[in-house]
Amino acid sequence: MYSYDFRATGYPFRLYSGTGALEKLPDEVVRHRAQRAFIVCGRTVSRRTPLIARMSALLGGRLAGAYDEIDKDTSRSSVLRATEAARAARADLVIGVGAGSVIQGARIVTILLAEKRPVEELITQYPEHGPAVSPRLMEPKLPIINVLTAPTTAQNRAGSRMKDDATARGMEFFDPKTRPVAIFWDTEALLTAPVSLIRTGAATIWCRAVMNLGALDDNALVEGDRLQSYRLAAGALLRIGDAADPAPRFDLCAATLLQNREADDGGTQFARHWAMRVSYAFCSALISVFPEVGQGEGYSTLMGTVLRRLGGRDPEAMARIAAGLGIGGPAAEAPQRIADRMDAVFKSLGMPTRLSALGIARDRLPQVLENSLRNFNADPKREFVREQGTLEEVLQSAW
Repeated sequence: MYSYDFRATGYPFRLYSGTGALEKLPDEVVRHRAQRAFIVCGRTVSRRTPLIARMSALLGGRLAGAYDEIDKDTSRSSVLRATEAARAARADLVIGVGAGSVIQGARIVTILLAEKRPVEELITQYPEHGPAVSPRLMEPKLPIINVLTAPTTAQNRAGSRMKDDATARGMEFFDPKTRPVAIFWDTEALLTAPVSLIRTGAATIWCRAVMNLGALDDNALVEGDRLQSYRLAAGALLRIGDAADPAPRFDLCAATLLQNREADDGGTQFARHWAMRVSYAFCSALISVFPEVGQGEGYSTLMGTVLRRLGGRDPEAMARIAAGLGIGGPAAEAPQRIADRMDAVFKSLGMPTRLSALGIARDRLPQVLENSLRNFNADPKREFVREQGTLEEVLQSAW
């Protein structure tokens, strides 16, 4: 049954997709009257692919410079260096070229260029008691253009996260003014990513799409977003192994854009049942503490255990997910059957389903738990603190 009490919003941006899409990049830069565009990217795309050279040729004198050392974790140190480079170049527009880490890094760069307060005053605050508080970041921000090299839900968001180098703590920013003015899904750009990166991204996108099948009381717009996102992600999984085929990469880009649109259409960032919230918090913390672990591998090693241990808390959500996956049987067994199905899919992709298979130190799992307890997106009402003992048992069981 639909909810008819909701608020939907829309944010203007242009999307360019397909072969030769990047040829429109100069038009977008001119549209925003930029004279000194600045590229933010990672070393791999800059030094091992022709993409940045191609963009430089397209932009000519309107390109003021580039910073190519945003790392996988969007570390504080790399973002601060990128900010200083953009400031020295007198940037008037920022182009993020890459996937999640880089796209988030580009957003934070525009925040740090504009806001004059210390970083600690700009990030989401976590009081001892009560909900987290995101400071209002009121200064105007430079326009952002995102050029994707891999599908990512970061492509059209207002929130960003970087990692503190010293503590591995996630530092979260939220500013609607950092949404992109344009997004590019260019065939050649998307084909620069290795299959391994597409695989871990596809697993993440599919996992979230499956969990979102369990959302309750969606309005008709959000249900449409979620069902189509699931169809696209599930279909793409079968075809991601072909490094020369851009089609599944485009489908995954569309799936992630629809996942972003859910909140704008009156829904939430993701389905608010315990299995999804805890898996998201655990996975985000895991890849922060262990930067060598991919997000997809984080979900593949955690999801089954979390479903088996916590899925029963939300029986209606589990029943909806099972129905969406075409799984029959008693309702009480739905979490186990969903977990079995998801583990089978992950294994078919060659991905591990236990934390012990990642080669990480078990004695650092308490640090993963600690970081999970501070995840505002997963736990806006600070319920996890009261469940700390249970969450610790679940995390240890995933080993």
